[in-house]
Amino acid sequence: MQKKLNLYTTFAKRVAYPGLSVLISLSLLAALFPERVNAVLESVQDKVYKDLSWVYILLVSFFVIFLLILAFSRMGNVRLGADNSEPQYSFFSWISMLFAAGMGIGLMYFGVAEPMSHYVYPALPGIENPAKDAQLATFFHWGIHAWSIFALMGLVLAYFSFRYKLPLSIRSGLYPILGDRIHGKVGDVVDVFALVSTFFGISTSMGFGVVQLNAGLVHLGVLRESNFLFQCIIIVLVSGLAIASAVAGVNKGVKRLSEINLGAAILLLVFVLFLGPTTFLLSALSEGIGNYIENFASLTFNTFAFEKVGRGWFTSWTVMYWAWWISWAPFVGLFIARISKGRTIREYILAVMLVPSAFIFLWMTTFGNGAIWADVNVAHGALSALVDQPDILLFAFLESYPMARAVCATSIAMIAIFFVTSADSGILVMNSISSANHPHTPKWQNAFWGVLMAVITMMLIYAGGLKSLQTMTLISALPFGLIMFVLSLCLFKALRADELYNSAHLPYGSRNWGGERWQQRLRQIVTFHQKGDIKRFFQEKVVPAFEELREEFAACGIRAEILSGKNGPLSVELNIPHVQIRNFRYGVTTEKKVLSDYLIDEDNTPDVDNGTQYVPVTYYSDGRTGNDIQYLSKEEIIADVLREYDRYINIVADQRNAMMFVDKS
Repeated sequence: MQKKLNLYTTFAKRVAYPGLSVLISLSLLAALFPERVNAVLESVQDKVYKDLSWVYILLVSFFVIFLLILAFSRMGNVRLGADNSEPQYSFFSWISMLFAAGMGIGLMYFGVAEPMSHYVYPALPGIENPAKDAQLATFFHWGIHAWSIFALMGLVLAYFSFRYKLPLSIRSGLYPILGDRIHGKVGDVVDVFALVSTFFGISTSMGFGVVQLNAGLVHLGVLRESNFLFQCIIIVLVSGLAIASAVAGVNKGVKRLSEINLGAAILLLVFVLFLGPTTFLLSALSEGIGNYIENFASLTFNTFAFEKVGRGWFTSWTVMYWAWWISWAPFVGLFIARISKGRTIREYILAVMLVPSAFIFLWMTTFGNGAIWADVNVAHGALSALVDQPDILLFAFLESYPMARAVCATSIAMIAIFFVTSADSGILVMNSISSANHPHTPKWQNAFWGVLMAVITMMLIYAGGLKSLQTMTLISALPFGLIMFVLSLCLFKALRADELYNSAHLPYGSRNWGGERWQQRLRQIVTFHQKGDIKRFFQEKVVPAFEELREEFAACGIRAEILSGKNGPLSVELNIPHVQIRNFRYGVTTEKKVLSDYLIDEDNTPDVDNGTQYVPVTYYSDGRTGNDIQYLSKEEIIADVLREYDRYINIVADQRNAMMFVDKS
């Protein structure tokens, strides 16, 4: 019966069950004691925002700078997957999915509401041009800084999953410092935190969406009023669509809905742009982008330390947004990672940070500046009067356009679809976290998360506890921001190892080897030399090679000498002295290297007596770092010396290069 009903589970017991216990307990606490819990949480939030707001600012600033350094360094060429992997989705599908999952519903809610709020209640009193400053603040909160948070989280997850073949899980990002311990308790705690944070982030955003949808339907006359019953009906309908989309999978449900919604958003944007004050809006966009670029650095690090009067605005908006985006990072990052396999790090970072930001700038200018212009020139202050009712501001603004009823209906449909795309991608992410990224999870698990999210959201709306969970989510953003900082350091460490691995060449002695004496070569490869082995190598190969060369140089009228201990106790050098030019030197010294723990612990690898080995390495006249010659025979060492001497003579013979070898002492 269980097989027929497909009721088996892939839940990871150490993540799913503790996570469910925590989120259900916190939800019940917020629902049963909403006022008391909210009062405690708000006092904690105020304390955190007041004393630790600078931490949020420095964290987000670090994320932006770190990602830009990666994008424009050689590490930007690394692919999120095998070197020959190709992107799974087209660029348009990829952008539309990450955009819809990340901020779609927020743009509909805040597109008019936030610029109007900054316009009516500016950060500092006496601002010369409040409309321009409102545009700048909105760009700052929704642009590159916000998307850098999502981009960093997604990059960590995608890199370690597709490059290192680790689970698509936040714990995988700690692999460079924890190793296999990521599969233990520390990894479980990180994933439980991510699961709870994702669930509450989606639930509180669902509350925003429900209120705006209800208000829009009342505005159109479809519903009589905004009440709990209508909100429950909206939640059930939207959750049903989200579950169906999640069960259909990324390639069908989520991808298609995201493309439809982005297309609809572009059409609505074009409609408002070209039927509104087009010249003013395009001019405002150009000036706004320039203003944003000009003030980018000061905005990035500004904490209002010297403008006490603006501290309230700063914590209520900037710090709140940074906390909100960080709290959403596990959800959005996991979803972006799932759809970004095959892209280079440079392409990924620049696209995720810049493409949505550019669209958001156009959107916020069209709707935000358009509403401010309409408030001054058409509505004569009517929109400003509604600034404390953000649920209906968008619809009130659209009333000034032709076919207002149809446009409002389209907006409501878009909000609903954005609602669905945020919810279905959230369902997929929660199922992925709770099942340890199992590749084949039963469909009922996706439905389970959708139903649970709908039930808890309705319960919290009824009890008035949604505000408590939102506050709790924002408080939890600070410790998770610090975890993201550690993850970024782990990512850099792994990328450095990746770079060293991909830049590693064949051992010097194997580059031109034709396969002679292969049994002897194999024994050399599986032996890790100690000091005694190096001494024998010098006695049996290096010194005899140098002695034969010295005799042959003498036959050519050139004096050569063999010097021991010039570059360490285990070293020998062939030196040809000169008066005016630098001496020709070909030396062999000994380097100590630490062996990897992975090699030592693995059974089916060469035997290792201890964790170190010694290798013979050459050095030359010009100070260049030499090569490992442990595989060379006596004849091959002689040939290598002659190659270097030939290079030396040719450089000195060239008048243009000779000065490099003049003995300046």
